[in-house]
Amino acid sequence: MHLDVLDLRNFYYRSALGRAAQKVIRDELVAIWPEAKGQMVVGFGFALPLLRPYLKEARRVIGLMPGPQGVMPWPADGKNVSVLCEDTLWPIETGDVDKLVILHGLETTEQPSLLLDEAWRVLGPGGRAVIIVPNRAGLWSRSDATPFGYGRPYSISQLEAQLRKHQFVTERTMSALYQPPSRHKIWRKSADFLERVGHKVPVVAAGGVLIIEVSKQTAAPKKPGLTEAVRRPLKALEGIAKPQPKPGTSPTRDFAPEVPQ
Repeated sequence: MHLDVLDLRNFYYRSALGRAAQKVIRDELVAIWPEAKGQMVVGFGFALPLLRPYLKEARRVIGLMPGPQGVMPWPADGKNVSVLCEDTLWPIETGDVDKLVILHGLETTEQPSLLLDEAWRVLGPGGRAVIIVPNRAGLWSRSDATPFGYGRPYSISQLEAQLRKHQFVTERTMSALYQPPSRHKIWRKSADFLERVGHKVPVVAAGGVLIIEVSKQTAAPKKPGLTEAVRRPLKALEGIAKPQPKPGTSPTRDFAPEVPQ
């Protein structure tokens, strides 16, 4: 079940823990996608905090918010790009999206398979998607103090398998939020240090969230008539008359070798 948009807004914009989580995840996204010049960037769920770096250079930015969650206008300092929609019915043309971000969308929807079908539909060939979900082995999925404690947490193998069923190709996987989901000042002061240390630990299970980048790869269309052309190769000598023997002669006798007497 989707969380309420007011709870998500209060966490990400009005709490120190939420602002810290927003910064960590957004920095990871920008490291994956440093630019989106001339591209269409879409976020689903509550991905608005992650889209700000692309507002100026992207051709278009849209924040899709599921109906059960609710919608809020965003950004506060510019023209609204938020849209209320159904989980499995997005107001976007097929193949229009270059980059898609899903945050607090996949783990909370009641129809994850249909949601991924819709994500596949709107992405153009070669389009990329970044999906962020709670890590089932991390501390954040075990705490109700943050939005990552709700919905279905994933392991990396579970997430990859589900995306593979929907024809997505995994490009990279990582984890983030190595700091504990605590509002205590001592943890807030050491948050940056814990994130740096966490990235050096070769254990994906250590992070509070899993981040996976996938791409939409489609086979090249078959040109009509190509197979038929191969089946019927060109005949360079077609139309040239076949040599005929002279009247009253036998081809076998004319070309038979002489036998010594």
